[in-house]
Amino acid sequence: MNDAPTGGCSSSETMEQAARKAGQGDLLDRFKADYPVGPHDKPQSMCPAFGSLRVGLRMKRVATVLSGSACCVYGLSFVSHFYGARRSVGYVPFDSETLVTGKLFEDIREAVHDLADPKKLDAIVVTNLCVPTASGVPLRLLPDEIDGVRIIGIDVPGFGIPTHAEAKDVLAGAMLSYARKEAAAGPVPAPAAGKSDRPTVTLLGEMFPADPLGIAGMLAPLGLAAGPVVPCREWREFYSALDCGAVAAIHPFYTASVREFQAAGRPILPSAPVGADGTAAWLASIGDAFGIARDVVAGVQNQFIPAIRSALTAARIDGTVTVSGYEGSELLVARLLIESGATVPYVGTACPKTPWSAPDLDWLEAKGVTVKFRASLEDDLAVVEGLRPDLAIGTTPVVQKAKELGIPSLYFTNLISARPLMGPAGAGSLQQVVNAAMGNRDRMSRMKGFFDGVGHGDTAGIWEGDPNLRPDFRAAHQKKLDKKARAEQAAQMI
Repeated sequence: MNDAPTGGCSSSETMEQAARKAGQGDLLDRFKADYPVGPHDKPQSMCPAFGSLRVGLRMKRVATVLSGSACCVYGLSFVSHFYGARRSVGYVPFDSETLVTGKLFEDIREAVHDLADPKKLDAIVVTNLCVPTASGVPLRLLPDEIDGVRIIGIDVPGFGIPTHAEAKDVLAGAMLSYARKEAAAGPVPAPAAGKSDRPTVTLLGEMFPADPLGIAGMLAPLGLAAGPVVPCREWREFYSALDCGAVAAIHPFYTASVREFQAAGRPILPSAPVGADGTAAWLASIGDAFGIARDVVAGVQNQFIPAIRSALTAARIDGTVTVSGYEGSELLVARLLIESGATVPYVGTACPKTPWSAPDLDWLEAKGVTVKFRASLEDDLAVVEGLRPDLAIGTTPVVQKAKELGIPSLYFTNLISARPLMGPAGAGSLQQVVNAAMGNRDRMSRMKGFFDGVGHGDTAGIWEGDPNLRPDFRAAHQKKLDKKARAEQAAQMI
């Protein structure tokens, strides 16, 4: 541990080297296998630990404790409460001495012992952020349970987890692993809602609250029920999630969670019931997984597909739309837009390509769409700037760039993910907001003209009066730059 960085944040390379010296090589190798990076290896969104933090804070009777630099914990706590967390985030502080001597681990162990109250909690999640992970703080040595309260220790370093979406999988996978071992050891408590009398389909990936209800409605005529949504909202749901007939990988990047379901012998179904084509194919795969007669499946398809097609044609989208984001549902949104009439030339997702995204990838590429996995911000910005679409759906910096260009835009997380996507309800959910945004093109052009140049060059920053322009200084500096450029060019010719 003495070789680890003892200050604040360092470069990802330095952190990774320190973590490997501290005995974390197996952990980092697992992360690289589960969450392979693309041409860039640095997260371009918020801190990845935000994903696992949100999962823990949403669960009933679960306490969350962070171990990391104070600035990181402050930022994560602030953002979690900004997004509606209603409980405190625990924090075990450290300094250089407690970090390198191992006292930090003792402080963490003392903290979980103090927190472990079975009357209030089912589990405590302890998360190492970058510096404790790089220093080799061994959360695996924490007790598995204290007075019946489960202790889940995870490492979510920014230099090992590419996106906050995948950090959700880190915690969900760790909890599934714990619950699977509990179930294998003996009887476990039934969920508060009771056990379904029909075979269930577990839904993997966070989604709009109405979507599980819509999926349940499509499964019911097949004699099936929708199981829990993973990540779960309470501990007992993990037992129900494991006790299913199949798992629907609605979000296809939950690699650690898929591994636990496969260890439990559960088949994994790719894609989702999105749009007419997607719903038909998904229902067929459900039928195959559960051995349901094809005429029964066809009857259910005939029951729902016409309603979906009707919703898709009720309000068509006429225009070019680019899609980018880091939620993991970008390919599904693009499918829905295309079936609604939109032209979608490009889909960028910060998440990786997996076997469970293959049907969506094949369908989109057959429609002439360029799909970029592990897309960088530069990729997304270049597409918006080059194609000048009628609408750009993306992350905050993509939306900002589009507005600077006078292009209507929608923030993916708040305006697209906050709508149903599955089945008949999802078929008509995007057209209104997309068409309304595209109708703002003239207003965006007027705004662009009004604000043109503001915030750039001499207009950047805050001035009480006009900036002091010195063209003579600029001319002299430009001469130096020109001279340097000529010298470099001459050196290349020698």
